[in-house]
Amino acid sequence: MKLTVIGSSDAFGSGGRLQTCFHVALTQGSFLIDCGATSLTGLFRQGIDPNSISTVFVSHLHGDHFGGLVWFLIHAVHVADRRAPLTVVGPLGIAERFDAAAEALFPGSTKAERRFELRFRTWRDFEPLEEGGVRVTPFVVSHPSGATPYALRFEAGGKVLAFSGDTEWVEALVAAAQGADLFICECFAFERAASYHLNWRTIEANLPRLGARHVMLTHLGPEALANRDAIRHPQVSLAEDGLQRDV
Repeated sequence: MKLTVIGSSDAFGSGGRLQTCFHVALTQGSFLIDCGATSLTGLFRQGIDPNSISTVFVSHLHGDHFGGLVWFLIHAVHVADRRAPLTVVGPLGIAERFDAAAEALFPGSTKAERRFELRFRTWRDFEPLEEGGVRVTPFVVSHPSGATPYALRFEAGGKVLAFSGDTEWVEALVAAAQGADLFICECFAFERAASYHLNWRTIEANLPRLGARHVMLTHLGPEALANRDAIRHPQVSLAEDGLQRDV
């Protein structure tokens, strides 16, 4: 698996970065983890053709994590002339939430003729599914968004990539990250309490329990960015838009 960070910001673009989106290339095909509202811009910046992406996996239904699907699909219909099927996997209700968002932003867009199959699948708590050449297990976390939020664990080609989604500390993170080659973990704050989000001090205290080979912190808010030089650990790095690494 080859990871490209498309967007690494919090919901507000702190630090001038784009919203949450990660591109993962496999030996055959590629997928996105989350698709924040700025994702299409980020894909173009990295020279990635949206038509090459077969699957989008969504952790939870906040606009900075799934809102980019609206632009992604309108672009597919009206600009890119997409023909290849696209599968979106997310929390229960994602198809209805997508339709509502698309119609609010671009009335009539959900009724436009598509030359490709668009399929929605939904997570079942803690039950693995196979899609797009990868096995994904969703772990229930804590982040109110109108539907169940998840941390996601991806397995392909003998490698494991895990993602916390947005959440406060929950024990499910230990299971999601255990033995992962890379655990992408949200870190909105440095040491202050932030409702339904993690801070560095909590992550730091639990690093041995998480058991991942490497932890990449993302979704940094203003306090975390202001203290980024104090986030130091040999197994920890910070996500940046455009960063690439093999998992």
